[in-house]
Amino acid sequence: MSIQSDRPSGNNDLDMVLNEIDVNVSKILDRALDGKDISSEDAVILLNTTGREFHCVSMVADELRLRTVGDVATYVVNRNINFTNVCIKRCGFCAFSRDFRQEEGYFLPVDEIIRRAKEAWNYGATEVCVQAGLPPQMEGDLYIKLTEAIKSELPDMHIHGFSPEEVLYGSIRSKTSIKEYLTGLKDAGVGSLPGTSAEILDQALRDKISPGRITVSQWVEVITTAHQLGIPTTSTVMFGHSETYEQLAEHIVLLRDIQAQTGGFTEFVPLSFVNSEAPMFLQGLVDNVRSGPSGMEVIKVHAISRILLNNWIPNIQASWVKEGSRMSQLLLTSGVNDLGGTLINESISTSAGAQHGQLMRPAEFREMIRQAGRVPAERYTDYKLKQVFDKSDCPVDALDLVGDNVEEIFGSYKKLVQMDEYRFEHPNSSKDREVPTDQSNVIV
Repeated sequence: MSIQSDRPSGNNDLDMVLNEIDVNVSKILDRALDGKDISSEDAVILLNTTGREFHCVSMVADELRLRTVGDVATYVVNRNINFTNVCIKRCGFCAFSRDFRQEEGYFLPVDEIIRRAKEAWNYGATEVCVQAGLPPQMEGDLYIKLTEAIKSELPDMHIHGFSPEEVLYGSIRSKTSIKEYLTGLKDAGVGSLPGTSAEILDQALRDKISPGRITVSQWVEVITTAHQLGIPTTSTVMFGHSETYEQLAEHIVLLRDIQAQTGGFTEFVPLSFVNSEAPMFLQGLVDNVRSGPSGMEVIKVHAISRILLNNWIPNIQASWVKEGSRMSQLLLTSGVNDLGGTLINESISTSAGAQHGQLMRPAEFREMIRQAGRVPAERYTDYKLKQVFDKSDCPVDALDLVGDNVEEIFGSYKKLVQMDEYRFEHPNSSKDREVPTDQSNVIV
């Protein structure tokens, strides 16, 4: 069901500006302001805008944001727990994963995962995001057991866990259907799924940048089945690598179509491609790979995401890990209403070369939001508000007291890959085991 109300009478300044720009762009933006869905073809036109037309796209996105969610901008206090970097897949954009034979492969034991979850809870976290690589010969019920272990110690902690790729792998390893596996995860205590492993939902392009990865149809099956079972998910896209504007627009429209069917997406998160350590960029594995999106593209993708999805997915999130605090703050004026989580640990983007750190303190979120002229609020995973900070005299959060020695307190990916304590050992415990050179389509 659509969430947007009828177009209010009223932004004369915006109407006046729209009358002065390219007529085709103006017509598309007018339809959006009238509460109508625009097409993927319309989105491509908007993605190609420059100058005044570009500014109008941003202005319309901001207007739609205001009408739909108001001036409150949110964040969640959470912690990432990427419990292993060992993975059977070799995705061209991923610098996080390691082959099981590599010395930098790690696997956190259950007691360490629980320790990290408890530590996060003590620092005020309401969510842990649990995602990892796909280790070889994984026990099929591993994700279920991890969930049960966390919930047994922290029954009120929300577990945002296991991407569609992981759900598929778990179902294959346990020899159960996707529906059965998701039911097991839900019964164990998983509260929501990250809608990652989406990258770009165009099969031909996926086959180039991540051969052997979950297919478009499999991703859609996992997501829609989760929604049908009452498990909400996020939704994402990775952009700025080798996709066309047509592929990008069609990706977002596909998500919109799913939402119209299921209503299970809580948010949409555009994710800029980070090229610094990405194999497909460094090693030339994929033709015509770009070094990431331009600043204007980042703004346009977030703004157009708001315009495309406003009637269906109310929350558009900026990833401060990908974009940095300054760009994320700017995106609050271009359709964005959420800045994601504190994270505490960040491994995947950091390993790819992101330079924006692993922790954003709640006070930093609030300051960013206030400087953008918005009202900060801490939320839960489901976007219910925990506390609105409509006054400047905010209480000090436990995470606000953490000094600059974040890695010393919470650890880091750099330290993890160097620790013998958590070194991954293959179930066969043979380092000389023969493995095919190309493992992209192998499930070990």
